[in-house]
Formats: sequence, C-alpha cells, structure tokens
Amino acid sequence: MEAIYTAVATATHGRDGRAVSSDGRLDLQLAIPTEMGGAGGQGTNPEQLFAAGYSACFASALGLVGRAAKVDVSDAAVTAEVGIGKQGEGFGLAVTLRVELPEAVDAETGRKLVEQAHQVCPYSNATRGNIDVDLVVE
Repeated sequence: MEAIYTAVATATHGRDGRAVSSDGRLDLQLAIPTEMGGAGGQGTNPEQLFAAGYSACFASALGLVGRAAKVDVSDAAVTAEVGIGKQGEGFGLAVTLRVELPEAVDAETGRKLVEQAHQVCPYSNATRGNIDVDLVVE
C-alpha cells in the first residue's frame, strides 16, 4: 500500500500522559479510567480515541457505499463502543459498531450497506481477524 496521507502523533507517559499530533491540532491529556484503576479525571484514553476514529471512518465508508448505491445515508450516525479486557497474558479489544440509519432506509438495504461499509472501512480492514467487531444496525 502506498500511503496518500500519514498521521503522526506522539504519546508520553503512556495512559497517564499526553498525546500530541505532529501538526499540533491534537493535544490531549490522557488519563487512566477509574474502571482500570486510574483516577479518571481530566483526560481521555486510547479506547475513546480509537472509538472516535473508528466511528468517523466507518461513517465515511458508509457514505461512500451509500452514494454508490444511490441511497442517502448522510444523516446516519455511527457509535463505536470499544471494550478492553484481559486476553491471555495481555489485553485485547472488542468493538461494537452501532449504526443508526435514516428512517427512509429500509432494514434490508441498510444492513447491506453497513456490511459493504465494513468491507471498505480502513479501520475494519485493520481489525479484521484481530479483534471481534459486532455490527448493530438500528
């Protein structure tokens, strides 16, 4: 694959530090969630960042396949739920993508578009075979 764009970010001090993009547009305090033994507080965490990126990317992929099929999905909303838990000696992720389609899109067409988007989305392609991703069409 030849990259047409490369995002660059640097994190310091792991989950309880800071993440900054090379262009300075992203500059976030990181905090360990209380559920993982952290103080929570004024920061985000890698799972929230992954959820935001995956949901935005999947929504774009859905728009692409929707336009190709001449189905207006511009008002769709994608929510990514990213869970982290013990997996063997380390940790693993699991994702649920909840896709809320416009009322004008019938269930069968909507499901087909979501499945097509799952084949096109770079996040889906990166995670396929590595983590469980459940698609829920609402």
